[in-house]
Amino acid sequence: MFKRSFRTNDRVEKTVKLKKSYRDPTKLAKLQKSFDQSPPAGSTLTSPIVTFTVGKEGRLFAAHEDVLTMSPFFAAACRGQYLEAGSKRIDLPDEEPEIFSCVLEYLYKGDYYPRLLHNKRRNSWELEDAVSSPNPENPGGRGSIEATTYISSVREHLLKDTVIYCAAEKYGLEELKRLALKKQGLQSGIEVATILRSARYAYDNTPDTDSRLRAHYLALIIRCRKTFKRSGTMQTEMESGGKLFFDLFVALCNHVDDIVEIGYVFLPSPRLTDLPQIY
Repeated sequence: MFKRSFRTNDRVEKTVKLKKSYRDPTKLAKLQKSFDQSPPAGSTLTSPIVTFTVGKEGRLFAAHEDVLTMSPFFAAACRGQYLEAGSKRIDLPDEEPEIFSCVLEYLYKGDYYPRLLHNKRRNSWELEDAVSSPNPENPGGRGSIEATTYISSVREHLLKDTVIYCAAEKYGLEELKRLALKKQGLQSGIEVATILRSARYAYDNTPDTDSRLRAHYLALIIRCRKTFKRSGTMQTEMESGGKLFFDLFVALCNHVDDIVEIGYVFLPSPRLTDLPQIY
């Protein structure tokens, strides 16, 4: 993620313009188009319709029950609510509507916008509608206008794929977690402050046993330590503390230990006469 892409002034390449993308009619049209296409594999879409009330504004969504049951969370929610109230309606007041849209799109299509595309000519993966980059170390560009999304619960813009990963953790969708992490690794043009806010969000919304998203952020900070070291935002975040920075300390210690061990491998073996005498 963001490999060799940082630039001065605590940012990476071109600054991403932050906005509340759920109000963008173009993005909504693309999302609607994706739902109007073929149904998910193995589904006839003849099961009952479940409606959702999502977010503080109560936005309405609908999905087929047999599609929802791919998620253990939704399968349990359907059984519980249907047996007690007889109403095929689920309330998710703490969920973000845009993130929930991505989850539903994934359940129906196996991906969410921007889609992950394979470039056969380059034999590499890239994001749909990727923004071109002037960085010679990243020819063709790997960034996307969809890199961030506004999260009302924290009143900040965060990395969209991080929030989707956390939602997938909640809903028990392991493949969606892997997809979100892979997409996030293709993003560039992200400011240090956004990365640190997203890392905190990841720690607040994943269990301590998470070994992928948390490690992803730790590795990023270590790899780009020169940029983070000169960042005023990084200093402020570290002074406020949190488990993120203890884990970062441990990861840095492990990194240094690995370097030391590699150095020992290439050192000539000491002669017995060079060893200190123990009396």
